[in-house]
Amino acid sequence: MSRTLDHETLRGRVAVVAGATRGAGRGIAAALGEAGATVICTGRSSVSGRDGSDYDRPETIEETAELVTRLGGTGVAIRTDHLDSAQVGRLAQRIRHDHGGIDVLVNDIWGAERLKGGPADWNTPIWEHSLDDGLRILRLGLDTHLITSHHLLPLLIGKPGGLLVEMTDGTAAYNADRYRISVFYDLVKTAVNRLAFSQGHELAPYGATAVAITPGWLRSEMMLDAYGVGEDNWRDALLPARGEGRPTAPGGFASSESPRYVGRAVAALAADPDRARWNQRSVSSAQLAGEYGFTDTDGTQPDSWSAT
Repeated sequence: MSRTLDHETLRGRVAVVAGATRGAGRGIAAALGEAGATVICTGRSSVSGRDGSDYDRPETIEETAELVTRLGGTGVAIRTDHLDSAQVGRLAQRIRHDHGGIDVLVNDIWGAERLKGGPADWNTPIWEHSLDDGLRILRLGLDTHLITSHHLLPLLIGKPGGLLVEMTDGTAAYNADRYRISVFYDLVKTAVNRLAFSQGHELAPYGATAVAITPGWLRSEMMLDAYGVGEDNWRDALLPARGEGRPTAPGGFASSESPRYVGRAVAALAADPDRARWNQRSVSSAQLAGEYGFTDTDGTQPDSWSAT
């Protein structure tokens, strides 16, 4: 089913993208903005301070909110640490006061990319893995989602049609028989898929839908930096470095996707009046592109999962 989105498709809808500073979260906020939504962008990295961010990076939620507005929506930045229940409670109160409720909640909080390490650190058995780092991964990847849903889902169920998106890495089917990096990472990414299932069960009586979505190989800001390229020349990462001091990306990087691609997946779901058919499902951005007909920013429909 092909569905064309424009700047009016989601006009009047209010979305919260929790973890909107960079990566998939920024891409989702931007795509919702493309469709005209009001997008509340939350995270710890702000022009007013980092507030405990696990990353020392330049991106801020204000930049994301400005991008949303430039693309046709209305961006609102609210600095929030989603591990702090009191902060998320205050966020909920502010949203209720300013907007009455929400139509879309995206749980994209993560922050453990550096803790999971690079390929040289993967497959470290639990008895050799840093316990402190592992438990921090669980806190960042699971507790944040639970805290956010606890406080914000009451704003979603006030009227039928609400959408909860749980962002993860790998579909439930893919992860079911594959070990993912470490016990801690594996547990988080498997559990987030299950969160969409369990929350979907609880949301269904209110006419709301919960879906777990995974991007493919995501060209996040951190990933592009790792290969010494930008979004405008990312294919150069596939070429031999030739003394440039950067690693050469493996061939699979050719099927990578921009963060906007999974963002358009979320926007397409939000625009689908029959979105309840996806309730409790676990899907990829590529699967939804095949269903709804949207493309990445370069006009392609990449699917890095099909090659794995």
